[in-house]
Amino acid sequence: MIAQYIVGIGGTTRPGSSGERMVRAVLAATERNGATTRMFGGAELSALPHFAPENAERSDAQREFVEAVRAADGIVIGSPGYHGGVSGLVKNAIDLLEDLRDDRRVYFDGRAVGLVVTAAGWQACGVTLQALRGIVHAMRGWPTPIGIAVNTVEQQPFAQDGSLADDGLRRQVAMQADQILLLAGATR
Repeated sequence: MIAQYIVGIGGTTRPGSSGERMVRAVLAATERNGATTRMFGGAELSALPHFAPENAERSDAQREFVEAVRAADGIVIGSPGYHGGVSGLVKNAIDLLEDLRDDRRVYFDGRAVGLVVTAAGWQACGVTLQALRGIVHAMRGWPTPIGIAVNTVEQQPFAQDGSLADDGLRRQVAMQADQILLLAGATR
């Protein structure tokens, strides 16, 4: 059996942001269950030029990103909740996936998409998670039933050693990884 291929998208311009680390945690959980993964974190997303639909030219970084998502069986998207919305960095990457519009599998069609939001407050967590769900639905994807929201004011998601800080968060990450792999396996 060929390993499922899961692509992670998320992060900020700050290296080691909590959102990027949460997406990486979900990817690591899929790897423990046999998946292969690819992460596009803050550094990679920052290198993507602004999406311009009228310009068909793509940089090497843009082509690499689109090809990785095109090949993906499942996806994990993480965003900080900036002012109650998806960050521009993440949204720019998602907008670039307009290049998948003419594919046999259009956009996220038939793909499980796990969603992760980190924000400094529950309102931003909830609103941003809902916005991501709407985007995934519009792009024909299947958001996993469990979405992960981390209020970084009330909870530090990571221990000093970099591991997830509590059992509840570890269970959520494992559950989302299982759901991504289950849905991805059903569409193969």
